[in-house]
Amino acid sequence: MNRLELRDVTARLGGRTVLDGVSLRVGAGEFVALCGPNGAGKSSTIRVGLGLFQVEGGEVWLGDERLSTMNAKSRAEAAAYLPQERRVAWNMPARAVAALGVPFLSGGAADARADCALAEVEASHLAERGCADMSGGERARVLLARALASDAPLLLADEPLAGLDPDAELMVMDRLKARTRAGSSVVASLHDLALAARYADRIVIIDRGRIVADAAPRDALSDVVLADVFKVAGRWSPAGDLSLTRCRTGSAAA
Repeated sequence: MNRLELRDVTARLGGRTVLDGVSLRVGAGEFVALCGPNGAGKSSTIRVGLGLFQVEGGEVWLGDERLSTMNAKSRAEAAAYLPQERRVAWNMPARAVAALGVPFLSGGAADARADCALAEVEASHLAERGCADMSGGERARVLLARALASDAPLLLADEPLAGLDPDAELMVMDRLKARTRAGSSVVASLHDLALAARYADRIVIIDRGRIVADAAPRDALSDVVLADVFKVAGRWSPAGDLSLTRCRTGSAAA
C-alpha cells in the first residue's frame, strides 16, 4: 500500500506555480529523499502532501484515503510532520514539546511517548529544559522527537539536517532510516546529496516545480542531472559513496 500518493498535482503559491503536474508514490518502509535547488518545490511537495495548502489540480492520498476527505485526527494519525521552521513560540520544556506529537494522548501516556522519542534522538538530558534556553541544534533534536513521538506510519521532514553539526546529521539520518526498517515511511527534503545517496532508497529530483528524476540514488543522481540541475559533477566510490565537485563553466568536470 502507498503511504503517500500525489497524482498529477499542480499548486500555486503567491501567484507562482510551485508544483507543475507532480506525481509521486511512497510505499511502506521506503525512505524517499526529495532533492533539488532552492525554490525547486521540495517544501511545497511536503506541504501539499499534508494538506497545508490546496492544490489547483490533481489529487493527494494518504494511505487509502483521499486527503481532502480526511479530518484533522485522521491526518495526524496517518502522517507526522517535521517543518523547516525551528521556532518554538513558548519556552516549554522539551518533554512537553515532544508530547505535542501525540495530541490524542494525555498525562502519563503522552509523557512516556515523549521520553522515548527524546531518548531516540539522544536528548533525554533536555527533558526539563525550556526550548528557548537551548541552542538551535538542541531545539532541532527536540522537534524531531516531537515528530517521532507520533509513531505515524508516514513521516514528512522538511530539511531535517539544517543547522546541525556532522555528528547530529548522521544521528538524524540513522533515526530516520531506523524508522523505515521498522516499516514506517519517510519523505525528507535534503540538500546534502551525498547523505541522500547513502541513506535513501529512492531520490526524487525536483526542479522548477517538476520531477526530473525518480529512481535509486545512482540512477537519479546521473551525470546529466548533477550537471544540469545542481551544476556539479559526481564520482561514485566502489562502496557507493558520492563525492561532488563544481562543474567547469556549467558542464560536468572530467
